[in-house]
Amino acid sequence: METSKTSETTKVLNWAVLGTGVIANQMVSALQDMGRQLYGVANRTHSKAVAFAEKYGVGKVFDSYEDVFEDPAVDVVYLTTPHNTHYPFMKMALEHGKHLFVEKSITLNSRELEEMAALAEEKHLVLAEAMTIWHMPLYKTLWEIVDSGALGKVQMITANFGSFKEYDMNNRFFNMNLAGGALLDIGVYALSVVRSFMKSQPNQISSQMLPSPTGSDEQATMILMNPDGQMAAVALSMHSKQPKRVMISCEKGYIEIMEYPRADRAVIVDAETGEQQVIEAGETAKALQYEMMDMEAAILEGKTERMRLSDSRDVMALMTGLRKEWGMKYPGEIW
Repeated sequence: METSKTSETTKVLNWAVLGTGVIANQMVSALQDMGRQLYGVANRTHSKAVAFAEKYGVGKVFDSYEDVFEDPAVDVVYLTTPHNTHYPFMKMALEHGKHLFVEKSITLNSRELEEMAALAEEKHLVLAEAMTIWHMPLYKTLWEIVDSGALGKVQMITANFGSFKEYDMNNRFFNMNLAGGALLDIGVYALSVVRSFMKSQPNQISSQMLPSPTGSDEQATMILMNPDGQMAAVALSMHSKQPKRVMISCEKGYIEIMEYPRADRAVIVDAETGEQQVIEAGETAKALQYEMMDMEAAILEGKTERMRLSDSRDVMALMTGLRKEWGMKYPGEIW
């Protein structure tokens, strides 16, 4: 997607946030660390939006989500509501001319994302997923190293992500009405890091899925291979702890990254000598700042490639294909 560049690169963008959960709190704190103030906030429970605004000194509390989209002063909307609500809010925001930054998983499925990507392009707006991996300085450094050929071809990637969530079937981790399950909540990170180090989209996929009592994906394993012969193995769980670990195995060495969603450190191990090289870049604590800085550069300078929407679309296609294979369709979902 291309957007027209603006000469007003010094313009200060007005951000509004939908939702007042953990990510919204991190977002407004990151904005303040950038010397900025959040323009406005909206929440389904109005009193929570008022409390949020009082806590952070936010100037405007909207009475409804619709009021956010109709306010001409709002430049960009950060959507942090549960991902089963994203599609209708995205459509309203884009139709009202707002740039849109959406928490992962950006939509429920590829049909929704492709429709919204087309609408954003038609409106000359920036649409992006708030995927930390796309924006952490560490990954930008590692992609350069891999692209340089210094480690040879990427051959195999392994990625793990497991969280222990108590069996409360009403919370979003297992609730099908809230689009629960491991894939859209944590698998999106694993598949995003995998896709970012692959030359092309995987076209051969095999998987296993263990459902929770509600039918959501509690555990899953998957093997992927692309036309370039690069392979990946991914293991996810919502009811057992795993390290957030990814390893990118190349011909001449391997890269190991712990806590990879917001990583600022990686170790490259030479295949022959075993010598280790530590790569450090960025700071984990500034993850949301990096995201928003790239988003503003995309809007103000036309640097839309920084948002890696094409990779988000590839990851969504993988997740949609897997859920179709599993027969795991959310209530009311249209594939």
